[in-house]
Amino acid sequence: MALHDPRLSGTQAIHRAVNVLRSIARGRTGGTGLSVICQQTGLNKSTVHRLTTALIAEGLVQQDEHTRRYCLGAECYALGLVASPRFGLHNVVDQPVRRLAQESGDAAFFSVRQGAHGLCLIREEGSYPLKSHVLQAGDRHPLGVGGGTLSMLAALDDGQVSYCLDLNMDDIRLMYSQFDRTALEALVHRSRAQGYAVNPGMVLKGSWGIGVAVRDPDGNVIGAYSIATVESRMSPEREALLYRLLKKEADMLEKHLREQGLPRAFAT
Repeated sequence: MALHDPRLSGTQAIHRAVNVLRSIARGRTGGTGLSVICQQTGLNKSTVHRLTTALIAEGLVQQDEHTRRYCLGAECYALGLVASPRFGLHNVVDQPVRRLAQESGDAAFFSVRQGAHGLCLIREEGSYPLKSHVLQAGDRHPLGVGGGTLSMLAALDDGQVSYCLDLNMDDIRLMYSQFDRTALEALVHRSRAQGYAVNPGMVLKGSWGIGVAVRDPDGNVIGAYSIATVESRMSPEREALLYRLLKKEADMLEKHLREQGLPRAFAT
């Protein structure tokens, strides 16, 4: 069965299929049920069923015979292996993320900007026993949702912020009910004023995030380092400490990019 649905334009069908893949990816190894895919994509069950059937036929999706949940298929893994050498930034930020996790005791991340979204490239666990599981490697969120993506959004100019919010607000309202445009704009202004972003438990109650954006040598926002922790650990003093750790790594990465240049997949 082909992805093409005669009732949809080619680009619309592809857009929907990619959104279904992203929803399935959020389920990790446990898989994602049909009703959850419908909720996350805004598509009805018959449309999701047609798309998953096509994706299964192409090897991009698998369905568990017992749970009926969907998981990413072997073809996704194969495509990722082919693409991975182009994304050398992963190798550059791997050690800094580990260092942030060790020094903070909390989960640390590096996310890359993908237009109006952020993709979590790396997650490293800290030693503190209480964990925040809001963000995992491979998760993709609209800019503004979470500490890292909020820092990226705040680092853009006003026109770019408006464009990203125009593009994302429907999805944000669907998946992150705690956010509205007024709240996001207020968070952007606060982040700019203090030089870093803090998500005060708005994605998941009690789970806070702090992020610092990273720019390329031309000043373009390409990503962010971030740390996720539980609310009880976010005193003003510790917030300042985490900011210093993040800013140090962001400055070092920007220096590296000025000297070595961007991996070609990120170069503009």
